[in-house]
Amino acid sequence: MALDVGEWQDAEGIQRVIPEIMENSRRDFIKKLSLATGAMALSGSMAGCNKNVNPDYVRVSQLKKPVAIAMWDFSWILRHHKYGEFEDWDMVLQGLVERGYNAIRIDAMPQFVAADTDGTVQDEFRSMRTSWTIALWGNQYSMSFRPRQALLEFLPKCEKYSIKVGLASWFMRHGSDRDTIFMEKGGLLRAWDETLSFLRSHDLLKNVMYVDLLNEYPNWHGYDWLKDGLNKRSDAQQFKLDNPNANLPGVDDDNNQGNKLQQMFYNDFINDTIKPLKEKYQDLDFFASMDTSMALDRIDLSNFNAIDYHLWFEYIADFPGIKQIHALDATIDHMKTSAKRKEFWTKEKSQLIEIMKGRIANVATVAKEHNIVCGNTEGWGSVNWYDHPELGWDWIKECAEICVDACLAHENYKFICTSNFTHPQFKGMWDDIAWHKAITSKIKA
Repeated sequence: MALDVGEWQDAEGIQRVIPEIMENSRRDFIKKLSLATGAMALSGSMAGCNKNVNPDYVRVSQLKKPVAIAMWDFSWILRHHKYGEFEDWDMVLQGLVERGYNAIRIDAMPQFVAADTDGTVQDEFRSMRTSWTIALWGNQYSMSFRPRQALLEFLPKCEKYSIKVGLASWFMRHGSDRDTIFMEKGGLLRAWDETLSFLRSHDLLKNVMYVDLLNEYPNWHGYDWLKDGLNKRSDAQQFKLDNPNANLPGVDDDNNQGNKLQQMFYNDFINDTIKPLKEKYQDLDFFASMDTSMALDRIDLSNFNAIDYHLWFEYIADFPGIKQIHALDATIDHMKTSAKRKEFWTKEKSQLIEIMKGRIANVATVAKEHNIVCGNTEGWGSVNWYDHPELGWDWIKECAEICVDACLAHENYKFICTSNFTHPQFKGMWDDIAWHKAITSKIKA
């Protein structure tokens, strides 16, 4: 049961909340005990999977071999215009296949596909750019897009080229105010329900291997209703959002993961979102992706069909020069910072690799405890990177090679990326076809 904000704002309210927190802890203990004794083990399949699996559907929980997955986020649609890198969908999908990828993760744009609160469906939207700063993902210029039509055209092409699809949502505004109509309890659920219903009505769900309800839960996305709810459950200054578009830091003194009320709130929220969708769309797998800021022992995974956990070396250590790249600082001297980064990497490489292997192993262990599969659609060196004559892509590729090998040491890693940069707009990375072929062949083998 989710807690109402007003229930805990006074002393009397706190007394009412404490028994519920204790009951929540009791349930957690029982759940862990059940896992330990094997009471939740399922023979021949993963937990959370429908036993009557429709063989016509592709499901991540049923994959026999790992897939090499590319993260195309919202770039697939917001760069689909004249002069855009995704102008010709057939050409880029053929290019993806040529490089050995057989799966993609895309933003299904549920906040744009679903109808207004009055039931009106809007076919076309305008995404405005208000600055000329570099756009690594999404649209570089102001442009118009048609999400429903795009899905109707793009998803059949993916099936045509034998590319499995993971549907996701970053729930970003993209220069519009569209997301505001969903900023209420149940808003995310409604957006996804209407989107999946639309796709099912056109028989476009069979090649969807999972639905990632919200990017990097519960922090890094544009669904501000959830962030506001988390803010209201803390009086700590670091939980306050000065900018409604900002991402919630999600930290306090309690092991950097938020207080108990916040944990209950985001766990209740994701369960209340997943459960009705799993009931209605029983041939689909559901979860919410996460990144290294979310400790896996603090998220209720009982309704997840998989774990998509994003990891980067950037977050393991304080790399010289990486912060400026992350901030897209155009004034940075890459000749100097690249030299410092290489020196640091050479010196600390062995230790950093062991830490990363441990992180990857932990994800695999937690997934195994819950009898679900795991993977990563975003990693492994730096979150941000771009084409620059003094940057290069060698370090990004080296990190990928290290981490792909580490993932393949665990049999339940079933979807593995090579980087955040498998898009045609990252020309230096995209053009190295031989490298992509070599590493994707290893993943699929």
